[in-house]
Amino acid sequence: MTSPDLDALYQEIILDHYKNPHGKGLRDAYEAEVHHVNPTCGDEVTLRVHVQDGKVADVSYDALGCSISQASASVLYDLVVGKTVDEAMEIHEEFLKLMQGKGTVEPDEEVLEDGIAFAGVAKFPARIKCALLSWMAWKDATVQAGGEK
Repeated sequence: MTSPDLDALYQEIILDHYKNPHGKGLRDAYEAEVHHVNPTCGDEVTLRVHVQDGKVADVSYDALGCSISQASASVLYDLVVGKTVDEAMEIHEEFLKLMQGKGTVEPDEEVLEDGIAFAGVAKFPARIKCALLSWMAWKDATVQAGGEK
């Protein structure tokens, strides 16, 4: 369980990524583009992936929706760009494990960095899809780009 102070810090991190998104805006130089919608709440993301020499060279996106879905896309950008596709997929798995843990999984700060802020979100099933929207779009686009076997 997280303390009230930690919950407040996590909320602050999410709000900061929402207000100052990293990597936002669709950019050229990409191998795949996907559009995902969360039908439950109407959040949307269009996401492009640029894979070069086995690395995630860029992730660009345009998102509409709640602070959680938009902040999650910003954190995704920070965590996967510059990593090998394999490393990025491992980070994806860690984030997925955190979100599916219903608040019982202790996040690995070394792997997830600001992604640990979503630990509290995992306690609310209706919000999990918000946090995962961009991550699922990224995985789909990366597979389409030929980055994942």
